Amino acid sequence: MTSTDTSTSTHAPAPARAHTDIAAALADLLFTPEVDLHTAVDRHFAPDYRQRTDGTWADRDGFVAHIAHLRTVLAGGSVEVHEELTDGTLYADRHTVRATKKDGSTVRMEVYVFAEFAPDGRFRRIEETTLMLDGADADRNLGSAR
Repeated sequence: MTSTDTSTSTHAPAPARAHTDIAAALADLLFTPEVDLHTAVDRHFAPDYRQRTDGTWADRDGFVAHIAHLRTVLAGGSVEVHEELTDGTLYADRHTVRATKKDGSTVRMEVYVFAEFAPDGRFRRIEETTLMLDGADADRNLGSAR
């Protein structure tokens, strides 16, 4: 099992990864608009990708629709990974997303992720629970809005 902690450490840097991770995926999907949506999805998510967010399942097409919607709502943001674990094809993390919407309002969500990698290192399945830390009540469903 490997662990990555974003705090300063005296340990040697982790070796290069043979798989994607949540920070890279969300940066491409949400915060790098010059990356085409389908290019970003193909880079990080397997063709049979499925996602469950706060109890609701979406297939890959539903996930793409969700990200397309978020790209119309969000102006920018960042991801801070607090803990990240991998064990073979399994992945887990806890991260915070800070986002600024195009109307200038901000949202901060903590997300708990359990996932599985496909053999090629892309995400095959993500199951996540979100906790809104800051933002308007209307933004509570941002993690699954379409």
